[in-house]
Amino acid sequence: MQISKDMLIGALIQMDDCIAPILMRAGMHCLGCPASQGESLEEACMVHGIDCETLVNQINEVLADR
Repeated sequence: MQISKDMLIGALIQMDDCIAPILMRAGMHCLGCPASQGESLEEACMVHGIDCETLVNQINEVLADR
């Protein structure tokens, strides 16, 4: 299983229990906000000033090890 930057935050946090803590550590503390659920990972990264490619790679590495 892998993620991509165009996936919605809501779908990501439902995909695997390990994803939400990774996003929180990256600085996305608004995962419970209804607006964030319909936002893509790329959009959320842009808002929070996070390098999206790096975050996608980090999450995919964790998912590959599961």
